[in-house]
Amino acid sequence: MTSTTPSRPAGATPDAADRPVRAGARQWAALGALTLAVTLLAVDGTVLALAIPALTADLGATSTEVLWIGDAYSFALAGLLISMGTLADRIGRKRLLLIGVAGFGSASLVAAFAPTAGWLIAARILLGVAGATLMPSTLSIVRNVFTDAAQRTRAIAVWSAGASGGAALGPLVGGTLLEHYWWGSVFVINLPIMLVVLISVALLVPESRNPTAAPFDLVSAVLSVAAIVPLVWAVKHTAKTGVDPAGLLAAVLSVGAALVFVRRQRTLRTPLVDVTLFARPAFTGTILVSLITIFFAFSGLLFFFSQYLQLVRGHPPLQAGLRELPATLASIAVVVVAVRLIARLGVGRALAAALLVAAAGLGVLAMVEGAAGYTGLAVGLVLVGLGIGMAFTASTDAVLGAVPRERAGAASAISEMSYELGVALGIALLGTLHIALYRAGLPDLSGLPGPAREAVADSLAAGTRALAGTGEQGTRILDAARDAFAHGMRITSVIAAVLLLVAALIAWKVIPSDRRGARE
Repeated sequence: MTSTTPSRPAGATPDAADRPVRAGARQWAALGALTLAVTLLAVDGTVLALAIPALTADLGATSTEVLWIGDAYSFALAGLLISMGTLADRIGRKRLLLIGVAGFGSASLVAAFAPTAGWLIAARILLGVAGATLMPSTLSIVRNVFTDAAQRTRAIAVWSAGASGGAALGPLVGGTLLEHYWWGSVFVINLPIMLVVLISVALLVPESRNPTAAPFDLVSAVLSVAAIVPLVWAVKHTAKTGVDPAGLLAAVLSVGAALVFVRRQRTLRTPLVDVTLFARPAFTGTILVSLITIFFAFSGLLFFFSQYLQLVRGHPPLQAGLRELPATLASIAVVVVAVRLIARLGVGRALAAALLVAAAGLGVLAMVEGAAGYTGLAVGLVLVGLGIGMAFTASTDAVLGAVPRERAGAASAISEMSYELGVALGIALLGTLHIALYRAGLPDLSGLPGPAREAVADSLAAGTRALAGTGEQGTRILDAARDAFAHGMRITSVIAAVLLLVAALIAWKVIPSDRRGARE
């Protein structure tokens, strides 16, 4: 079924021409297939966290390569989401979704049997390219299938539970697989799931597109990549090495490409990105809040928390994954209250409240990461899961409610770009900061042999392997290294909590809490 909704000029009330139709069993079944796809994508974004020690040992990856393995996937996603979201509006969202599902499965197979860290980084980039076709397609289909506002909020809550729950579920899936198989199994598991998604989407999901869309503008697509990727690289490079000509040049290139991109969009009859969307407070405020939220909260927490549970607390992969389960369950449980809470508080206030809860959870984690026992960690994870799960639902509902149905793909792509860019920057900046704090907290290593000294300074994972069986001196240094790692976790958790408080203030002040205000 192809959408025939006529386009409206920028600034028109988005839903004025839409005729809400109540969704039936087929539409809810289609939502199940779409949610399964986005859940797998979210799992893939975090499933590697528990596999880092194993693949570091198997592939001999350095700390820099480990960071690239973690964020290359998100860099590729962020760079291509805008282009793919608009392409979906033009060629058909279902069609692009099916292409992406097949590509994601193929790239997973390459990643599973990567012989070196370089190969794995390349495979993660391919996964990001395929993922960029999936994320905006799933969300824009939700926007087109569920036209009734209340049903759409409920559908978005389910979709968001798949996204946030999947991200939190990644460590558990990884832990279960790593308990019995090699690290590549975290990618092999994608194949049967993607096959189910492929068949379900083909049978249940209707086709939709923007019938008045102009031909795809390749120049704008190239400019969008040139505006995003150099910026991400500049941030990562500067955080690691400090300000230097290479980082400044990349940042200047990014800003220049962004300016040319915006100017070009203003001159096109049907732009790749409708820049007038950013004149809507609900849209712009939500994008900014989403970037900050994922930037410093979820991505950095999950990426390093799994290593903390294994390397500092000494839990095997499966036990570490089980100990992260409270965040997963809490983020999924939000579905039960999301619609009622948003209806009662409004989108802006609901989003602000969610961010405050997540900030409180990070504060709890910061206080208990250096203490013994698990209860405090569980409480912190529950609060973070509840807050982030609710924030996903409220922010996504605000973005989709502020745009016309035929522009759902482009708007979804911008929303997802803020998410993926936040993941990439969070891992890059928080990761680099954490490594710096870890190294600053290490004891004197001059008494160690050269290779062992370099391993401990590189990362706790490498140091744990190098100091195994080295006697009392090695045990003492390893204990100090674990303390340094935990101290770095506490500081980064506090920074993330403070940033979430800032995001909550922005949400409260900028994002309207009624649907009419959001549209206007």
